[in-house]
Amino acid sequence: MGIVKVTQWAHEQFNKTRCLDALAPLALRLYLFIPFWMAGTNKWVGFENTVAWFGNTDWGLGLPAPMLLAFLATWTEILGAIFLLIGFATRYITIPLMVTMLVAIFTVHWGNGWSAIADSAADTGVAERTAAARSILQEHGNYEWLTAKGNFVILNNGIEFGVTYFIMLLSLFFTGAGKVVSADYWIDKYFSGKKNA
Repeated sequence: MGIVKVTQWAHEQFNKTRCLDALAPLALRLYLFIPFWMAGTNKWVGFENTVAWFGNTDWGLGLPAPMLLAFLATWTEILGAIFLLIGFATRYITIPLMVTMLVAIFTVHWGNGWSAIADSAADTGVAERTAAARSILQEHGNYEWLTAKGNFVILNNGIEFGVTYFIMLLSLFFTGAGKVVSADYWIDKYFSGKKNA
C-alpha cells in the first residue's frame, strides 16, 4: 500500500467521524454553562455588592453607570448560560458573552498577568507566601481537612480563564450550537421545512 493510498484511507476514516461533529459544540456549550451560570447567579444573589464593586473607584472597578452595567452583566451571564445549555440563539448570545469576557479580561484580570493560579515554582514570593500560609494552617487549623480535595494554592486571578472562555465562545460563534442536540438545530429544521413546503 503506497503513501497516497494510506493517506486517502486515513482521510476517509477521519471523514466518517463527521457524523459525530455535534459533540464538539455540545461539549463547549455544556462546559461554558457552569462558569457563566455560577458567575451570573452569584452576581444576582449579592446584587447590591455587585453594583458597589462595579462602581467603587477605591476597591472596585470604578465603572460608570454601575447599576446598569451590573444588571447587564448579571443577566447576560444567567440567560447566556441557559441559552448555551439548550443551544438556543447560540451564535447571538456568544456576542454579549464575549463582550462580558473582554470587559472582565481588561478591567479585572489584566493587571495580574496570564496565570489564573500563581506559579510558586516560577515566583519565589509566591512560594514564600504559600509556605507561610501552609505553616499557619498546619499550626492553627485542620490542614488535612482543608487540603483533602487538593493542594493549597494562591489565586493569581490572571486572564487565563477569561481568554479561554472567550476563545470557546468565539468557536461557538462560528460553528453554532451543533446538530441534533440543540434548539437552534430543530428551529432551523422546522423553518427550513416550512420554506420548502
